[in-house]
Amino acid sequence: MAIDLAPPPPPPLAGELEVAGAAVGGKKEEGEGEGEEGGVCGGEAVVVAAADAEVEGHPYDFHVSGPRNLPPPNWREIIRSSWKDPNYKRMVMACFIQAVYLLELDRQDEKGEEDGLAPKWWKPFKYKVTQTLVDERDGSIYGAVLEWDRSSALSDLILIRPSGAPRAVLALRGTLLQKPTIKRDLQDDLRFLVWESLKGSVRYIGALEALKTAVERFGSANVSVAGHSLGAGFALQVCKELAKQGVFVECHLFNPPSVSLAMGVRSMSEKASYLWKKVKASLPLTEEALPDSTKEEGSAKKKLRADKKWVPHLYVNNSDYICCHYNAPNCSTTTTTTTTTDGASDEQRQQRKASEIAGDVVAKLFVTSKGPQKFLEAHGLEQWWSDGMELQLAVYDSKLIYRQLKSLYTATAPSPPAK
Repeated sequence: MAIDLAPPPPPPLAGELEVAGAAVGGKKEEGEGEGEEGGVCGGEAVVVAAADAEVEGHPYDFHVSGPRNLPPPNWREIIRSSWKDPNYKRMVMACFIQAVYLLELDRQDEKGEEDGLAPKWWKPFKYKVTQTLVDERDGSIYGAVLEWDRSSALSDLILIRPSGAPRAVLALRGTLLQKPTIKRDLQDDLRFLVWESLKGSVRYIGALEALKTAVERFGSANVSVAGHSLGAGFALQVCKELAKQGVFVECHLFNPPSVSLAMGVRSMSEKASYLWKKVKASLPLTEEALPDSTKEEGSAKKKLRADKKWVPHLYVNNSDYICCHYNAPNCSTTTTTTTTTDGASDEQRQQRKASEIAGDVVAKLFVTSKGPQKFLEAHGLEQWWSDGMELQLAVYDSKLIYRQLKSLYTATAPSPPAK
């Protein structure tokens, strides 16, 4: 299924319904009421929230479909930084990814910074795009590096960068089902579906190089990475590659893909192994008699908990079957609930709780407990900057994320060649 995110009347593209963007915005056709539209792209889905009819402007304008209650930056940021609020950071990271979606749509519409839609999604936060990641195969923009814009900040009397604000952010978009991008985007979707890896993609190479450059310039503590859907898959793997070298970068993964044929085969293998273990349950086994794979898994888990860890932030909707498998715990689970509002938040208490059990933490998983229940909405990006959404912060050894991060502590398998 595909949708057209362009303003009415939509130009016909590859079919009756085409995707003009996997970014989350909104539109309302003449003579129609508010509605929901979405597209599925090799495991990708996009959602559009209908724009308020009373708000003038393009449906993708920041003031039309962007977050409503974010405080405007001012000199008070020096004293009390909004970036210390995890909810604020989550919203801004989602907005930066939205900007990357719109950068590609602006490119297709031959729009620049003066008349494009994308700049409106980073300028309010005092950032600027210093590098766009372009797929040389089709010329599409799949990512961007955004850096703190000191000159723009000074215009609002923000003399120094607020505490917690990264110097640079690498943002990576998901799939766009439109003629200029559909072939290469779906190619990477299928790559993940088959291999459960994106290392063979030229986009992986480009994203990794951009991230390494940013880390060399600003240091790992001043760089963040954010990705949505397929882009979250790339973000996870480039950050994991640096983590193997002991370089830990803050990573925000929105609706990361969790479904693959490789995972299905592995799951069947695990079930077969479980049945075999039940058959042998009556036989006493010493540690010397344990299979090598069991010993390796146990030592890997011990090392995972003993060493300093890279802990990514995952944002998952249980109604989204593309990413909901990340919510399956591997061991004991700690879950707390918070309702995000304009004023106060329980995130600080949650973070303290997380630090108390840090020895068992592999990932910080934010799960929507009340929100869009339809799949096309559940996989959309807009939900992550919506006001008043209710989240659960689950800090535990997720079965799937442990499997994803296991390679940090064990030998890695060869990846398919780049194409």
